[in-house]
Amino acid sequence: MAINNTHLQRWLTGLALGLTLLAIILLSSPFVLTLVAILAILVGITEYNSMVFGDGFKKEKTESILFAILIPLAALHGDPQVMTSLLVFAFISVFIIFLWKIREDRFDVSSVAKVVFGMMYIPLLTSHFILLRKLDQGAFWIILVLVISIVGDTVALYVGKNLGKRKLLEPVSPGKTVEGTLGLMAGGTLGAWIFGYFFLPHVSMIHLLILGLVGGVIGQLGDLCESAIKRNYGKKDASALLPGHGGLLDRLDSLIFVAPFVYYYRIFVIGG
Repeated sequence: MAINNTHLQRWLTGLALGLTLLAIILLSSPFVLTLVAILAILVGITEYNSMVFGDGFKKEKTESILFAILIPLAALHGDPQVMTSLLVFAFISVFIIFLWKIREDRFDVSSVAKVVFGMMYIPLLTSHFILLRKLDQGAFWIILVLVISIVGDTVALYVGKNLGKRKLLEPVSPGKTVEGTLGLMAGGTLGAWIFGYFFLPHVSMIHLLILGLVGGVIGQLGDLCESAIKRNYGKKDASALLPGHGGLLDRLDSLIFVAPFVYYYRIFVIGG
């Protein structure tokens, strides 16, 4: 009964999140989407800081939160060049501020790496949803990202549970199997093609198949990368925010890897 309740809780939470997100994407302006993205980024960076820093490190956590707000705003009002310049400024600032914390009995430059990695990992990657929204038919491109990731993950879950035998990367994620990953690739590819056929008809089938296949693999790798961070710090979930799902970062891990791929494929390969 406990297992059934957990699965039901997971489905209900996922459905509520999915419908809310879909409404925001379809009905809101890029500015409103940016505000929602900032909120998600702040939650994600807070979960990340809790994992990698633990207690203390108030300056580092404050720096992370500041740039978690500035980076998506740069994505809204500028372009990738503006975001790049902001990241350069952020790195320089974080390193300079670190100098004034140095004490002979406490000298750990890894705190700078943790802050910079966190900025690249969560605010920068997530901000690509904002860049996607600013494209022609941007709302549909964002939904394509969701379709690739969610459909792929769902197929992978059931294929892995029923047919999975060979472990994919057991030291990082013991539950993932090779069979589940093949299901993910098939599900993401089929989902991308069906969605694109109806809502992005100007995009050729070959592009949709590539987006679904490669995007699904990249999303799986994003999931594994977040799992590696959690295992490194002895965490099962990023937090207990979402019933049946763990933390928000546990839900974003694959999406924030797929979004940049879809964005750059769209502007550099498909063009127009």
